[in-house]
Amino acid sequence: MAPSAAFRDQLAEFVAIPSVSADATHAADVETAAAWVADRIRAAGGTAELVPWGARPLVIGEVTASEHPESAPTVLCYAHFDVQPPDPLDLWESPPFELTQRDGRLYARGVADDKGNLFLLVEAVRQLAAEGALPVNVRFAFDGEEEIGGTSIVEWVERDRGRADVALILDGAMVRPGQPMFYVGVRGMLYFHLRVRTGTTDMHSGMFGAAALNATHALMSALANVVPRADGRLPDELRAGTASPSDEELDAWAQLPSGAEQLAHQGATPIAQGAADDFYHRTFADTSLDVNGIASGSPDLVKTVLPVEARANVSIRLAPGQDPDRIRAAFERLLREGLPESAELEITLKNSARPALTPTDASALRLAADAFEHVVGARPLLVRTGGTLPIYAALVDRGLPTLATGFGIESECNVHAPNENIPESALEVGVATMREVFIRLGELGD
Repeated sequence: MAPSAAFRDQLAEFVAIPSVSADATHAADVETAAAWVADRIRAAGGTAELVPWGARPLVIGEVTASEHPESAPTVLCYAHFDVQPPDPLDLWESPPFELTQRDGRLYARGVADDKGNLFLLVEAVRQLAAEGALPVNVRFAFDGEEEIGGTSIVEWVERDRGRADVALILDGAMVRPGQPMFYVGVRGMLYFHLRVRTGTTDMHSGMFGAAALNATHALMSALANVVPRADGRLPDELRAGTASPSDEELDAWAQLPSGAEQLAHQGATPIAQGAADDFYHRTFADTSLDVNGIASGSPDLVKTVLPVEARANVSIRLAPGQDPDRIRAAFERLLREGLPESAELEITLKNSARPALTPTDASALRLAADAFEHVVGARPLLVRTGGTLPIYAALVDRGLPTLATGFGIESECNVHAPNENIPESALEVGVATMREVFIRLGELGD
């Protein structure tokens, strides 16, 4: 199903705006994209404004239900209008900010992540409103700094006092053609900088080795107390509170590409025997800890010194159900227990984000899944993501059943890479599906 020429021209106009949030020279383009989105919401018969928030504006808007908006359910929708840098340009087969059709696909930076999803979301609302058939109030909260980890939209969600009954994040993809998925859970994050000191100056390893404490060794000893054990699992203290997946989730995970395929695709080595079989339980529903970087001494030189300072970055991915404060306390205690006596350890928390989970029996999830099944022909798989999505957690913390989804193909759309693309059919299928989602969500509260 190919999109109409007018429909595709509108998307082409949107993706032509190089709204690269990571590049300060494109700051005006990010604002231009925000204005473009606000105009689309107004064209749908709604209200929209650019809300200054830090360095980049938010787009906050609403289209009210066609009848009885005061009693209709309200859907709070999120997507983002910023994009990744297009580099390396020489790997693109067509200009990155020029929508190009090729072999049944549409290519452009942002067409999958996330301008295509945002565009079809607003278009579905526009069509229903024009027909007088929009049964829900739709509130929009869009940002232009998702690609750089901005916090403005999370801050807005936490301060917002507007009505909402369900939250919808359109920033995802399908598992494979014809098989949608809903993200119903995200992992949280604790990110630390560690610094160990064991003296005032580096020393000659021949004169002081075996007599003076080596900071690298001290840091290794401390880390040995928190890194994964032989089975690839963390100490029990760091796994406390994890929420077990439902039977419906486990059935869905069994239909995803196998763990062995996922690891092989990355050229990865399994952390332990059986890790491939348990891939999704480990990455969706368990805690992980990784030393992301370590520095000490002079590893690239022949320099026989005994270093007295060592540093490391450590990230912990928190499973749904876990309390960041509790896990932070356990992590710091275990580190200090593993630290040699007299070594000094400085622990700095650089980032913290809560995990979140929407119950799989929530009415909103069932209604949205019914809509997808009706249009696409397959019921969405209920999955979690091993990554961290603060906006998801912020919405769940407000008590909103929240799902994240999208219409590209996860394994094919080259998100963040050259030749980003979606199937040409994704636009029409996406609009038809989102129309049905809003119609079904009108049943909330009946």
